[in-house]
Amino acid sequence: MSYDTLTGRTAVVTGAASGMGEATARLLAAHGVRVALLARRAERLTELTAEIEAAGGQALAVATDVTDPASVAAATERVHAAYGQVDLVINAAGVMLPNPITEGRADEWQRMLDTNVTGALRVIGAFTPDLIAVAESGRTADLVNISSIGAHVPFPNYAVYGATKAALTYLSQSLRTELGPRDVRVTNIEPGLTDTELGGHIDNAELSGQLDGMFDALIGLSADDIADLIAYTTSRARHVNLRQAIVLPTRQA
Repeated sequence: MSYDTLTGRTAVVTGAASGMGEATARLLAAHGVRVALLARRAERLTELTAEIEAAGGQALAVATDVTDPASVAAATERVHAAYGQVDLVINAAGVMLPNPITEGRADEWQRMLDTNVTGALRVIGAFTPDLIAVAESGRTADLVNISSIGAHVPFPNYAVYGATKAALTYLSQSLRTELGPRDVRVTNIEPGLTDTELGGHIDNAELSGQLDGMFDALIGLSADDIADLIAYTTSRARHVNLRQAIVLPTRQA
């Protein structure tokens, strides 16, 4: 499929060190998008930047912790200094730490809230002025938030994770009422079972095993599948907003 309309755009991708963020950054760069790679793992970002540039793309590694306001502010300055205005923002940073609510893992609850909700808000706050300005100039502007099917389908032991993703889904819907009239597209993507590093964050052996078993049984999606959907969505004509996409493995009900 041709994504020629992406050429020349400038994107910020959070969570770019692995999973959906990395796959999306690679695909966008392959289609002529300048990509600012934001994530905590500086070494991995440096490696990815080198790989993208070796393939003929443009990338900027920006070590960033979205849970830290100062880190996001510094990243914003660096992106602007290198690339100027951003016209595509992809919130792919996220953490999934399932456990029974009775475990009382307040540290995990806070980490998920800080990353999945507040972290996304910080990035949105930093770059939305760019998106509005770009749209006012007649160019295409996109905000893409990666939520989860867990936003509205409950799974035992994933209550807090699901709540953070429900918040992100609702945030996307609400932002569309503010930004849509200003010609900024807002897309919320809710993947089902997808092969990323999220499962590696789980320290509960039973839940980790359940996830592995589901993946084998359902033939889960790949990060590249999500990247392809994002590239398709953001390459449509600027008056077309694919506002909500739920993407599941065919076998997942």
